[in-house]
Amino acid sequence: MTDTTEHQATATAIANNTNDDADRSPILALDNVSYSYVKGGKKVIHDLSYAFEAGKVYAITGPSGAGKTTVLSLLSGLTSPTEGRILYRGQDLAKTDRYRFRSHDIGVIFQSFNLLPSLSVEENIILSMDASGKQFDRPKHDIAIGLLAKVRLAQEYANERILHLSGGEQQRVAIARALSYDPDIIIADEPTGNLDMSTQDDIMAIFKDLAHAEGKCVIIVTHSPDVAQQSDEVFQLAALRKR
Repeated sequence: MTDTTEHQATATAIANNTNDDADRSPILALDNVSYSYVKGGKKVIHDLSYAFEAGKVYAITGPSGAGKTTVLSLLSGLTSPTEGRILYRGQDLAKTDRYRFRSHDIGVIFQSFNLLPSLSVEENIILSMDASGKQFDRPKHDIAIGLLAKVRLAQEYANERILHLSGGEQQRVAIARALSYDPDIIIADEPTGNLDMSTQDDIMAIFKDLAHAEGKCVIIVTHSPDVAQQSDEVFQLAALRKR
């Protein structure tokens, strides 16, 4: 497991892609990224670089105030950096269609799930498919049932209302929804924070299957040392020093 402990000038991860043991180009990368909420204001993150490859599970860790949520927003295309670039397959995200990126190429699993409680499990999944605007080669019902199996939920859950599900079951549905349009990248914000250890291990097994068996890049923001231990690489952020 690789542990990156420097918050500033961590360009080593990108440079390592030129080495013999890292011949694959990163699917997603931070390239000397800095961010502040207002122009000229205090930087939340400073000169941050890191490369993420397909087929791996990454844990982003660090203390409160280190910028984990900001990094998640930047990687998911919800926020643009003040300085530097976010690269998707080598292309500057600021110069591409960010809506298409968010609706086709990346799936986000929110800490609070953000499922619609008045809809059924299947309806939540299909709504995400509809919103993506993608064309599918199979009936959406069949795809939804297949996704339930992938997150280890029985077909009978398809018609259940979200309000009737446990936290662990809702988390699985949130993963299925994020996978509904088959994105290359999955980003999860504290996906195991409110789960017991057994359910946490099940969720991590799903993430590892997505990365190792399907070649997806899975990026998890977490406070959990156990989640970090089960990940392939750990990107550890440190709080910026006061200037």
